[in-house]
Amino acid sequence: MTKEPFTLIGTAFHTPERCRLEVLQDHLFSVDAQGRIAEILAPGRPEYEARANAARQAGTLVLLADGQFLLPGLVDLHIHAPQWPQMGKALDVPLEVWLQKYTFPLEARYADVDYAREVYADLVDNLLANGTTTALYFATVHVDASLALAETCLAKGQRALVGKVAMDDPEQCPPFYRDADATSAVADTRRFIEAVKVLDPQERPLVQPAITPRFIPSCTDAALQGLGELATEFGCHVQTHCSESDWAKQFVEARFGQTDAASLGGFGLLTRHTILAHSNFINEPDMDLIKEKGAGVAHCPLSNVYFANAAFPLRAALDRQMHVGLGTDISGGYSPSLFDGCRHALSTSRTLQSGVHAGLPPEQRGAPGEPITHQEAFWLATAGGAEALDLPTGSFRVGHEFDALLIDTKAKASNIHINAADDTLEDVFQKIVLNAARANIAMVWVRGRMVVG
Repeated sequence: MTKEPFTLIGTAFHTPERCRLEVLQDHLFSVDAQGRIAEILAPGRPEYEARANAARQAGTLVLLADGQFLLPGLVDLHIHAPQWPQMGKALDVPLEVWLQKYTFPLEARYADVDYAREVYADLVDNLLANGTTTALYFATVHVDASLALAETCLAKGQRALVGKVAMDDPEQCPPFYRDADATSAVADTRRFIEAVKVLDPQERPLVQPAITPRFIPSCTDAALQGLGELATEFGCHVQTHCSESDWAKQFVEARFGQTDAASLGGFGLLTRHTILAHSNFINEPDMDLIKEKGAGVAHCPLSNVYFANAAFPLRAALDRQMHVGLGTDISGGYSPSLFDGCRHALSTSRTLQSGVHAGLPPEQRGAPGEPITHQEAFWLATAGGAEALDLPTGSFRVGHEFDALLIDTKAKASNIHINAADDTLEDVFQKIVLNAARANIAMVWVRGRMVVG
């Protein structure tokens, strides 16, 4: 899809590497007709004024006002799209009970495609308004409803990877909500992959399919084997849950005599394009295997509080140079905001490292390592997630997709207070990460198309 090229001038923040904040003060960004960043110029460059004047005369110049800043779009690595209606409730029971009591009955309703379209339209609008420019979605077992989600993302301009969920084990899945058998689970996944590729046949598709075994406990060996073969055949993304809770971990180890990660690897489901949600209980050999395969982890700090009974070893994973990003895990997580995700990641990391048991001496309370910084949290929500998905977005680089947020710190009802006399630009960035809300997101672009504002 071609768009009108435009030029934007203003101050941008991004974290192109995990431990590095880069402030691009008063830079000029040229966005081409394909929605990619064609040029980034600092003030003082000889071409700067010429580019600005040409865009001004063409009526394609966007100037950020005082108090406005540019950020990369946010990348959410784990969302259950059909669970949007129950976000903010039904968090009173353990995972294995939660699925059967609340979640499977809700997801079964998506056999009604009209219901699916209504929910998904509201979901995508809300996520875009919260700054989520890229989303990795679990849908449901229903091919048509899952396609409706892909169509909604494409129509509204959100970059998305969508998976038709596979779950065929009659011992773990209720009769009213599951694939009939392994053969149909794999065949329907193939049909879904092919339909999404037809839906968005561009060389750089905005919407892509993802192979989605819900998690090992919901799938038979035959289904897992067939889905692994599809992953090899199509080379597309894979997403699933991994070692999310004590129950899930113990179930897999009792069944296979090895961990989630090792089992997924044996079925061909651990690839460079795999995202493992949660992974709270992965051990050091798991980490080594995940890194070796190039797979990534969707860290979901908020939902882990409710369902994991453990904190993901984030610092250890980052120190190993694993691919890690953030997931809201709607509706196991009750906030659709990845800014909130950054804050929950910071809180969880500090708690893990400092410890919680006041009855212990300080040196015995926490896990080894340093808590993450706000720069690292933002990297997880942007460049880290994009790298895990192997997508050219998440930071401002020539050739990258122009997925961006315009943050207005002076917006009505803003929680961000900036004092020009006291706050450096680095301070402003920290205040945005810790205090920005939906009210501050004035505009959102995905691939150069304004989708909010």
